[in-house]
Amino acid sequence: MSRFDEVIERRGTNAVKWDGLKAVFGREDVLPMWVADMDFKAPDVVIDAIKQSADHGVYGYTAVPDSTREAIVNWMKHRHEWAIKKEWLLFNHGVVPSIGAAVEALTEPGDAVIVQPPVYNPFFDMIERNGRTLVYNELLLQDGHYRMDFVDLENKMVEKQAKMMVLCSPHNPGGRVWTAEELAQTASLCEKHGVILVSDEIHSDLTRAPHKHVPVSSLSASYADFTITLVAPSKTFNLAGLQASALIVPDKAIRTKLQTLFARQGQFTLNQMGIAGMEAAYRYGHDWLEEVLDYIHENIQLVKEFTDEHIPALSVMKPEGSYLVWVDCRKLGLSDKELLDLFLEHGVALGNGAKYGPGGEGFMRINVACPRSAVAETMERMKRAVESL
Repeated sequence: MSRFDEVIERRGTNAVKWDGLKAVFGREDVLPMWVADMDFKAPDVVIDAIKQSADHGVYGYTAVPDSTREAIVNWMKHRHEWAIKKEWLLFNHGVVPSIGAAVEALTEPGDAVIVQPPVYNPFFDMIERNGRTLVYNELLLQDGHYRMDFVDLENKMVEKQAKMMVLCSPHNPGGRVWTAEELAQTASLCEKHGVILVSDEIHSDLTRAPHKHVPVSSLSASYADFTITLVAPSKTFNLAGLQASALIVPDKAIRTKLQTLFARQGQFTLNQMGIAGMEAAYRYGHDWLEEVLDYIHENIQLVKEFTDEHIPALSVMKPEGSYLVWVDCRKLGLSDKELLDLFLEHGVALGNGAKYGPGGEGFMRINVACPRSAVAETMERMKRAVESL
């Protein structure tokens, strides 16, 4: 039995995924397969580091130490073959706040910012709530996988005079791990047209052979000059509640603008437990990560094989990176609300594809980073839901 088979009670812990069901879906008697966090305990090394920090008993102002920076530098080198410098690192409470900060610090009100839907919907919020113009470069669905539309991307850069692009790499919700060639073409267009590239790489550690994540900024020194890379241990090690993430910003001028904004906001450090957990995860979490990746892969296989055999009306897009499975339900001929309600009626709360923007209509997102028993039960419930039509 795997350690990840353990069913851990999360209700009553203020977990958005579990305790937020009533507010979001109107009912609590469903399996929550929506929010992108794991139902697994964090690595023991992280738990021990947090306990050690807590046991000290003094919780005063805490600075991010060089040892944390060094842990991130070493992780990037060994995991992604990217040599970064510790002075490139800035810290924030999460990747979404960092996207908001980049938009505010590096563009002006009304400026066009490009995203590639269907994509993680907080991208839209950070752009529009900061008074910028949201521009869609829709992904192309070809042979069951997403591809970038580079002709449209360049046209949008020129026509809209775009100042920034927010890239999701690996892609959420589709799970694509973009190739070095795709990333280089994207970055080259940004370089050609003076577009700042913000690369959300929060799912980068969750890739599995034969796929390999490539940090776009690592491809060329010239790309690094206009790229901000966002990373965090939150998806990798299930540490979202610790509110700790990093920005990798090689260009000093861009770094200074971000630091100025953070200072204006009064944001200057991370919380004590976030620092302890982040450092321990990046320093000692390799073995745990390999183990959880194998477990998640088997969960993905279960979803794919079960769907192919028992729910052929649905089509599963196997993720190349991440633990999120994107399911094409369009053959059912239902509206997005009808789809969501159908699965809710049969006891499963899924991620509604429509909220991820154009191209997400008719899809559902399943989070399989949970005990296999929950994945198996989810598939049985989805089977009954489709059979009820």
